[in-house]
Amino acid sequence: MFLTIFSIHTIHGDKVINKEDEMGKFITLEGIEGVGKTSNLRFIKELLEGVGHDCVVTREPGGTNLGEALRALLLSHSDDHMSADAELLMMFAARAEHLSKVIRPALENKQTVLCDRFTEATYAYQGGGRLLDVDKISELEQWVQGDLRPDLTVILDAPVEIGRARAGRRSEPDRIEKEHDDFFQRVREAYIELANHYPHRICLIDASLELAAVQKQIREKLIEYDILDQEAVRE
Repeated sequence: MFLTIFSIHTIHGDKVINKEDEMGKFITLEGIEGVGKTSNLRFIKELLEGVGHDCVVTREPGGTNLGEALRALLLSHSDDHMSADAELLMMFAARAEHLSKVIRPALENKQTVLCDRFTEATYAYQGGGRLLDVDKISELEQWVQGDLRPDLTVILDAPVEIGRARAGRRSEPDRIEKEHDDFFQRVREAYIELANHYPHRICLIDASLELAAVQKQIREKLIEYDILDQEAVRE
């Protein structure tokens, strides 16, 4: 498996420095293609804003002018044979800019940041999917982020065949979406292992269920991880 093969102890995933009285909440949403990140990110935003959170919604790669330009390069078919190392470095270049221009300023302003993908996606896609050395990812993570980690990472999990079927109904696949099933199976396994190793800040949601059941799980996790008050669990 991804993390046991690639030296889990090098991953600096056990620190969360976002203290409630110092910074806003940092929540990320993860998962393979077709698990419903867009609709569920919108659900989380509406839920949190309904109880007074000032939310900043963003995405990776992207979120800034530079990040969006790098996203276009990363997902374009103009270079289907991009090296895995170049892909990894571009992801972290976009992340460095994103942290500097969007994420850190919002957290320091005590806003709640909701991000569609973050560094767990890099461990899953470039580490698990591309089979890159996790030590490389860990070194870049520590350089770019320092000790900053999300307060909560919600991983929407579904079998690859379900995610692929859903994603296939949306649009033409981008450069990464066109990878084969074995790639996405490695990505999924990496996500599951991350959740198993860091349960204090990463939770796994069964996204193979109907949307209402998925969102019920999400609501319960937001309460469990002290993002929402118990009263918010009411339908």
